[in-house]
Formats: sequence, C-alpha cells, structure tokens
Amino acid sequence: MSSVLYRLGRSCARARWLVIALWVGALVIAGGAAVLFNQGTDDTFAIPGSESQDALDYLGRVFPEFSGTSASLVLTVPEGQEVDTAEAEAAVADAVDRIDGLDQVAAVSNPFGADVTGAVSEDGEAAIVAVLLTVDQADVTDATRDDLTAIANDLAAAVGEDAVVYTGGDAFADNIPELSPTEGIGLVVALVVLLLMFRSILAAFMPLLTAVLGVGSAVALVLLATVLVPISSTAPMLAVMIGLAVGIDYALFLLSRHRDQLGEGLAVEESVARATATAGSAVIFAGLTVVIALLGLFVAGIPFLTTMGVAAAVAVAIAVAVAITLVPALLAVAGERMRPRKPKRRKRARRKPQIALAWVRTVTRAPVVTIAVVVIGLAVAAFPAMQLRLALPDNGDAAEGTDAKVTYDVIADHFGPGYNGPLIVTADIITSTDPVGLVNDLAADIRGMDGVASVPLATPNQKGDTGIIQVIPETGPDAAATEDLVAALRDKEAYFLAHFGTQTAVTGITAVGIDVSAQLGSALLPFGILVVGLSLVLLAMVFRSIWVPVKATAGYLLSVGAAFGATSFVFVEGHGADALHVAGVGSVISFLPIILMGVLFGLAMDYEVFLVSRIREDYVHHGDPHRAIETGFVSASRVVTAAAVIMFGVFAAFVPEGSATIKPIAFSLAVGVFVDAFLVRMTLVPAVLALLGHRAWGLPPKLDRALPVFDAEGDALVHELRLADWPEPGADDAVAARDLRLEDDRGRTVLESINMRLPRGGTLVVDGTGPVGKTALLMALAGRVPSVKGDLKVLGHVLPQHARALRREVEIIACRDTPDPAARIAAAIGDGVRLVLLDDVDLVLRTDARDALRTLLADRRAPDGAPVAYVLACQDPDRILDLLPATAQPLALNAIEVA
Repeated sequence: MSSVLYRLGRSCARARWLVIALWVGALVIAGGAAVLFNQGTDDTFAIPGSESQDALDYLGRVFPEFSGTSASLVLTVPEGQEVDTAEAEAAVADAVDRIDGLDQVAAVSNPFGADVTGAVSEDGEAAIVAVLLTVDQADVTDATRDDLTAIANDLAAAVGEDAVVYTGGDAFADNIPELSPTEGIGLVVALVVLLLMFRSILAAFMPLLTAVLGVGSAVALVLLATVLVPISSTAPMLAVMIGLAVGIDYALFLLSRHRDQLGEGLAVEESVARATATAGSAVIFAGLTVVIALLGLFVAGIPFLTTMGVAAAVAVAIAVAVAITLVPALLAVAGERMRPRKPKRRKRARRKPQIALAWVRTVTRAPVVTIAVVVIGLAVAAFPAMQLRLALPDNGDAAEGTDAKVTYDVIADHFGPGYNGPLIVTADIITSTDPVGLVNDLAADIRGMDGVASVPLATPNQKGDTGIIQVIPETGPDAAATEDLVAALRDKEAYFLAHFGTQTAVTGITAVGIDVSAQLGSALLPFGILVVGLSLVLLAMVFRSIWVPVKATAGYLLSVGAAFGATSFVFVEGHGADALHVAGVGSVISFLPIILMGVLFGLAMDYEVFLVSRIREDYVHHGDPHRAIETGFVSASRVVTAAAVIMFGVFAAFVPEGSATIKPIAFSLAVGVFVDAFLVRMTLVPAVLALLGHRAWGLPPKLDRALPVFDAEGDALVHELRLADWPEPGADDAVAARDLRLEDDRGRTVLESINMRLPRGGTLVVDGTGPVGKTALLMALAGRVPSVKGDLKVLGHVLPQHARALRREVEIIACRDTPDPAARIAAAIGDGVRLVLLDDVDLVLRTDARDALRTLLADRRAPDGAPVAYVLACQDPDRILDLLPATAQPLALNAIEVA
C-alpha cells in the first residue's frame, strides 16, 4: 500500500491545481444538489418488528387519529383560582371548535367534556386541550403550529388577563441540532494548537481548511441522500462533529511528517510523496477502523441508527480521501514555505523533547505501579456507568425557555410527569358484541395496576374492531418505573386474552422509545465483540504481535468504561449538569453507547498506531525494547498530543450549547479521547511495553503467515526507497541479494548470509546436499515467500513488497515432475517471463529433453530479443555441466536439513 500511496502523493503534487479544482468543484456540485433536492430530515425513531412499532403501524390503518403526533394546549390560572369557570369552559369550547377545523388535526378533546377524564389537574389550576394530528412530527407544518399558537393566545385573552395558555407537545418539539457560534471554539482550539506546534500560520490553517472542505462535502452528500432514504437530523450533525475532528487530525499527521522530512533536507515533491506513503498509510488504517466500526452499527437492526453510522462513515471516508489527495496538492502549492526554520536557540530546541522523555521514563521506572494506578483509577471512574440509563430524547430535554420545555414542565408540575409520556394499549375487539363495555372493562383493570396514574381515555374506533386505552404512568417517559409498567402491561397480554378474549399490545411514543433503548442495549454486546475482535485482528496485522493487540484492546475498554462513567455521572446523576446547560437529567440518548464505542475505537487505534509504530520501528532496528520505548515515545508524543488536544477541543465545543441529542455524545467522546490519549496510550501503553520487554514483539509463525501485512507506517516504502539505486545507480540485474535470510514455518533458519548478483541473460547454478535450502531460495526469488529478511531485488522489483508484480515475469519449474521442461520454458518466455527458475535440473535424464534445454540455455533470449536469465538448482552440479553455457556462475549452498 505504501508504494501505491507514494505514487499517488507524487501524482497529486504534480497535478496540484487539478486536484484542488476537482475537490472544490465536487463541493460546489454536491452542495448545490443538496440545496436543490434535499427532502429534509426525519426524526421519526422507528424500530421495525417491535411490538410498539407494529401496533403503531396498525393504528395508522384502523385508528389514524392515534397514529400521528400530538400537541397540547395547557390553560393555567394563578394559584388559588379555579380553571373550570363558566367563562373558561365557554372559551375552551370555542377554541376546541376552531382547532377541530384546522388542517392536519385528526381530533381534539375538550378537558371539560363529559367523556374526558383527567384533563383538569387535581389542584384545579390547569386544564389540557389534547390535539391529535394526522401526520408525524416531521410533517407538521409551520402553518399548523402558528394557528395553534394563535388560538392559544386568543384563549388566554378570553379567559382573563391572569390566565396563561402554553403550547407544547411533540408537534412543537424542536430537537433538530443546529450549529452555533460555540462550536467555533473547537476550531479556535485547533488553530491555537497548530500554531504552537508548527509556528507557521500557513501550516496551521491548512488542516482547518481541508477539514472544513471535507465536512462540507460529506454533509452535502448526507443531505442529498434524503432523496432516497429518511435521515435523522442527528446524522448530519454527527458527520460534522466526527468529520471535523478526524479531518484535522489526518491532515495534521501528513503535515507533521512532511515538515519533519523537509527539516531533514528532503526536496518538496519527494517529501510530499513520502509523507503520503508513510503517514498516509496510517491515516488509511485509522480511517478504515472508524468506518468499519461505524458501519458495524447495523448489528442493532435499527434503520435510523444505520443511516447515522453510514453518514458518519461517509464523513470519515471523505476525510481520508482529502488527506491523501488534497493535502499533498496543497503541500506542493505551499512548496518551500512549509520548510521549518532552524531554531535560533539550540538549547531551547534540545529542551523540547525533555518533557516527553521525562514523562516516559517516569511511567516506565516502575511499570507495575503505573499499570495499577491507571487501571484502578479508570475502573473507579467507570463505576457510575452502572447507573447509565438509555432513552430517546423528549421535550424534557429541550433547551430551557423553549415552548416545548416550558409546557413539559407545566404539565409535570400540575398533572404529574406521566402526562408527558402517555402509553397506548390497543385491543382487538372485532369479535366483541359490546365493544364499548369491553374497552371500559380493560380500562378498569388497568387502572388498578401499580404505576398507573390514570386512564383518561378508553374508546373503540368507528368500525368497532379496535379499542384504544390511554394509560398515564405515574413517572416520566425516561423513568425506570415507566419501563417497568410497559413490561407489566405486556406481561398481562395473556391474562387479557384469557379473561376478555382480546389480543392487546402496548404502543405510543414512550413505548417505542423504550423498545428502541432495549434493542440498542441488547446490541451492545455483539457490537462490542465485533469491535474488540476487529481491534485484535487489525493490530496483529500492523504490529505482528500478540501482546500489543491485547494491551491496546484492554486499554480501549478502559477508555470506554471511563467515558460511560463520566457521562452517567453528569447526565444521569446530575453532577455538574447546570454548568454544562443540561436541561434534563436521568438518562442519555439510546444510541450514545454504540456511537461512542464505534467512534472511540477508531480514534484509539489511531493513537495506538502512531505511537506504537514508532516504538516498534526502533525496536526492529536496534532490538532494545527499553530504548525503543523512549525513542519512539519522544518521536510520536508531540503529534499524538496535538491531535488529541484538537480532537478534545472539537468535541468539547459541541457540549455547552449542543442539542439534547448531540450534547451527551460530544461529552462522552471528549472524555473518551482525553482518557485514551493521555492516560491509556501515553501512560499505560509505555508501562505495559516496559513490563513485557522483548515478549511484546512476536507473532507465532502460523499466525504470522495467515495474517495479511498492513504496512501502516510505510516501512516497506522506506526499504524500497533505500534500495532504489542498489546495488549501484543504473544497475539492471536479474537478481541481486545481500544478507538474504530465509526461515521455515517454525521460524528456524533455512538459509542465511546469501549474497549474489545475476545479470539479465545470465545463468546461476545453485547446489546443495538437500532439497530444502535450494528450493526455498527459488521460491523466494519467484516472490512466493512473504517473509524475506535482508535485501533482495529480482528483475528490478524489491521483495517482498512487489512480489505480486514480479510473479508475471518469473516462472518456477520443478524438473522432477515435468517431463518436458523446455516446452514449459518456451511457453513462459513467450508470455513475457524473463527469469526462469529450474529446481532439480539434474534430474532431467531424457536425451531429447536435455538437448532442448541445452539449446534454450545457450540462447537465453526471448522472441522479442529481451534477455532471459536462468537459475538452475541441483544436488549434483557435475551432472549438469553439459547443459551450462561457458558464462554460468557457480554458487554452492550448504542446504540445511529440516525435519
């Protein structure tokens, strides 16, 4: 991959203006299309297949009055007065008649009507006019809201100047998250960090510019997708928050690597290409983990959550694409202006890494103590997570002062919190001869249940086939007791069927929210297994280690636990809620845990790769684990610190004025990023690696072969560039090897210290006492051995990096099993093969086969005149002397017998 990215970075640098124009054009086109064609967001939280959703869908067909959203007009009078005066009842009746004539109104109840109970508060100071609408919340028009508000104002005036009428309910809910100036604080934090890090205005603004462009493109695509599928209003805001954070960080990684390379004297274009190949590989890995985790949200089986995951994944994917294409183009445009100035005070420059060095030495001096302190501390921080409750947002979570929030509080004060989240019990009464009596009997039975405040409405529909019982819980929509009541009502379904002969179901917005939360809660375990398993596999691929993935995954789980604990501490228990402007406490939005786990997983792997890959690089080169920890940490800590501070700032900026949906998600991500970056990756990780020492780096041979290689830090490219002019500039050998070493499946050395050169058109003889060593060498030269130690170039291809490309130009033939090897060789040469490897060539015994082979070895030319090189492996070189041309090179190998 690093080689591909190297060429991509160089191409983008050379076609810089074209790349920039394409990205700007894509943003303009996508943005224009989104403005023209988007259908608006849809905040209907549905969960197909659940009892509540199926019942709600059924009501839409047989009892449409109860399938849409609702509004409430709450008439209140000052303390000590009564709301049920003659003037008030007349004014309310007039208002009800006016409301009944509005578009989108299915039904309206008069609180003073003979068939309505529980609509006047026990203190007599408030009355509720319940309005049922024919449409969902997302389809309520501004005209309907304005008409209801106007009627409410007229009603208040008609009752008296001391009366107040509040308008609220789901129809007036405004849960659509919007950007506010406060979110700009995150960009300011990012700018300050970048300025401090790079000491360059141009370098500081570049990641912000590319991140904003990527986020704009992502949001435009998400809004455009509303033409095809319903998308919640949270999805584009989530895409903004996550896309902005990762977009800045990914650009930062490339920019930091580019400036480091420029500081070492590398040319601009070459530095851009190498930065794209090295840091770009890590960016792709980090982005891939986030995207996979976000797409993994489908395990919950909830459509709106899947679309949110896809929207956020699109933002991350675009951030990656911007980082590996647009950022290289902009770096090329900036040219020499990105080259860092030499520090004027060398002492100060030398002092900079001392903080990082002192820190890593402190945490690794007594690794067991460090591990114990961090693990115990994070475990304690995670303890409040035991109280974490999940619920969908309602008007109780709306911003203070809004009509929806004020009305919610007024209803709760005068009638009780349950009136803000009524339940609906449906009954199949088609076989009943007395539908009204049956519904009333069901209502009477339900009134006696624990947790039921009242049953204000029980009625069959006009056809008499479906009955509706409205149940008011004693507790609010997000309370645990309300959840228990829903479970109790469902537990009585068999009882209702046996005693009343009717099938019942529990539904309503509150029940739907409870079902969504329950299904999301049950999805956490499989999603966690998916994320943890993915973490282990991906990190094993990157670091070729067992302990590093285990340690990284354990650290991730500690970070998630601490983030859950902090979120529960604030949003459920209420500590510090006022400082963060949290309108309602007691629960968090249902999909927060699964979103947090997915996003934090990708970010944690991001920091893990950038930190541990530098440590591993030093360990591979020097073999000293303690030196590697210090050198790698000092090298990577500056970038990881800057990235984490930026990420924390972006997420934290969405907390103070964020919506009830985004606020807890942003808070949990901010806490998670801080904990994972500073306590886990930069404290716990060095301590664990110091404790493990050499044991941290190693992978069983079988697992090593089974796992594909993901070169996240571009080690393969570094190796390839180092061999670009090897063995000497302009060399065009068929084979060149230096200190070549091969191992068998058990990690035992088969061949070592192999040095050789074979020119194109030349012939090389390899002999040995057994078949293992020489055959292994031929397999390595053919690009069939994935783990080659040392330097090896075959036909200009560096191995093992370009083994796939080499295989088209190499043919390996086992003469022991081939009756006519010459025919195979001739066919292969005709197909473009330029290196032929013959194993056990001394076993070619037939005279005609030897004659044909002798002719080919003497010619060593393809039909187009290109030279063809040969490597002949045998056990007895004396038996092939008659086949060899005079120019053949002998190379004796002592093959190692392996049981």
